[in-house]
Amino acid sequence: MLEAATATPTPPDEDTVISFDRVSVIRGGSYLLRGLSWQVELDERWVVLGPNGAGKTTLLNLASGRLHPSRGTAWILGERLGRTDVTELRTRIGLTTGQFADQIPPSERVLDVVVTAAWSVVGRWRESYDPQDEARARALLEQLGMGALIEREFGTLSEGERKRTQIARALMTDPELMLLDEPTAGLDLGGREELIGRLTELAEDPDAPAMVLVTHHVEEIPPGFTHAMLLREGTVVAAGLLGETLTAANLSKTFGLPLQVQRSGDRYMARAA
Repeated sequence: MLEAATATPTPPDEDTVISFDRVSVIRGGSYLLRGLSWQVELDERWVVLGPNGAGKTTLLNLASGRLHPSRGTAWILGERLGRTDVTELRTRIGLTTGQFADQIPPSERVLDVVVTAAWSVVGRWRESYDPQDEARARALLEQLGMGALIEREFGTLSEGERKRTQIARALMTDPELMLLDEPTAGLDLGGREELIGRLTELAEDPDAPAMVLVTHHVEEIPPGFTHAMLLREGTVVAAGLLGETLTAANLSKTFGLPLQVQRSGDRYMARAA
């Protein structure tokens, strides 16, 4: 008897930037993600919430093409992971992570931290850049409130200024997808609110790329974000429009304790019930 041919997965629509179909990531016999299905469209801004160990970092590594699924099918920007050159794919994705700041030489000029993204390098050496590259880097730093600090050394910046510099770098190559891993972590109240304001402007810009922001705290969700996904132990608790997903019941299940959720305008707050 002939076996039925395995159907080739159908690519998503061109406006779909992320499409995961029953994706699992298994390491050492343990599931980091289990049977996760998720779709992000071009004009959407997603926030991903969950406790430590929920699978948020694993999800972001998949979405950035730095990890392949153990099971299931993952499409990023129309390319199927495992069937595409991820080196080329990563140039189309803007990514900010806490680990990246440690790779930047402290003496690196702020402008060079951003402009070197054009060559996908860290630390300016002997490569040359077009005047258009430097002009774009200056414009992005200006947009993020860093225009007066472009000649400063990266190591002399405050934590909030470093975060904004990294976001400018992530936008340098005009990415089609922007991934932000806990961008407000480690900031004081003033620094957090300043950065949330900048991210709000970016989220509300119709020309900005699709965005995915990972955080532990609903207080850190910038206005302008449209959707949310809640993760616990590698599985999806709830996903959908932000206002419909961030309920007390869903957050209580996600974080494993009774929570109350309050909304003031476009900002959220959660506390123990």
